Amino acid sequence: MNGVEDVSAAAIAASLEQVGDRLKRIRTQRRLTLTAVADTTGISKSTLSRLETGQRRPTLELLLALSHEYRVPLDELVGAPPEGDPRLRLKPGRVKGRTVIPLTQLPGGTQAWKIIVPADKTTPELRTHEGREWIYVLSGQLRLVLGDQDLTLAPGEVAIFDTAVPHWFGTDGSGPAEILSIFGRPGERMTIRTEP
Repeated sequence: MNGVEDVSAAAIAASLEQVGDRLKRIRTQRRLTLTAVADTTGISKSTLSRLETGQRRPTLELLLALSHEYRVPLDELVGAPPEGDPRLRLKPGRVKGRTVIPLTQLPGGTQAWKIIVPADKTTPELRTHEGREWIYVLSGQLRLVLGDQDLTLAPGEVAIFDTAVPHWFGTDGSGPAEILSIFGRPGERMTIRTEP
């Protein structure tokens, strides 16, 4: 083998050695048991255990099933090195008159968006759904109607709320607002770490 092939083989072997740790970390972060994953994937509990402890080498078939179950890209499961252009190609969309730019690309789980709210979005249209939302104002004045409360948030201010409470956000009419929004499904919580 030449030097390039030796480095590639070593990198592949090193990545594969870390797969078990990644699989266990992702499963425990999602608070899933081996039995629950076995039930939904059809992979035996003993095979899952051997994969996580490194006693079994992962096959593409097993990794694809676990990638789907955990909603994690395959390259993240195997720790593939970044290839090519590292820039994300964000595709803005329009939702209820707002420009919405997805900042996460994983299906399900916690989602993050940058949202540009135009100045004319001033009429509340309250709605409810399951989950929790975190909003951070980047610029402008954001009007947040949350249940009985009618709040105005300035740049740098944050609101966190249960989306089962009737809510709406728009502007105060003085101009557009830009926000970051992080939305988590029921049971998912953000971990806030502070210095002691």
